[in-house]
Amino acid sequence: MFFPVKLDKMRNFRYGMKAISLIEKKLGKPIGKIDLENLTMEDAAVMIWAGLVHEDKDLTPEKVMDLVDEYSDVQTVLTAMGEAFQGAFGNYGENDAKKEYREQQAIKFKKSLDKIVEVSEEKNK
Repeated sequence: MFFPVKLDKMRNFRYGMKAISLIEKKLGKPIGKIDLENLTMEDAAVMIWAGLVHEDKDLTPEKVMDLVDEYSDVQTVLTAMGEAFQGAFGNYGENDAKKEYREQQAIKFKKSLDKIVEVSEEKNK
């Protein structure tokens, strides 16, 4: 499943097993252990990169930061990334406990995104 985001051109987030594995390798921990409430901009760039690299093998986390800064904004891109993550971990056939856990994780992720945007805005003042 693909989730579009407009940067220098339309790009598509995709978080399959390969992208998740890239995130885990770059951040040095399993995806379930990533502290979404305390992501750094670098961590966010890694997560964005992992979702986009399937279309552009020359893309790097550093280039992702440049693309976001030049063609979009942090909140827009992180929101699209969050939607892509939710799509990748769809809740079809889940029981109520799993759905509740996923909803809690989504809330944590949203708080993390809000914090990243807030810090970014403060730095740009």
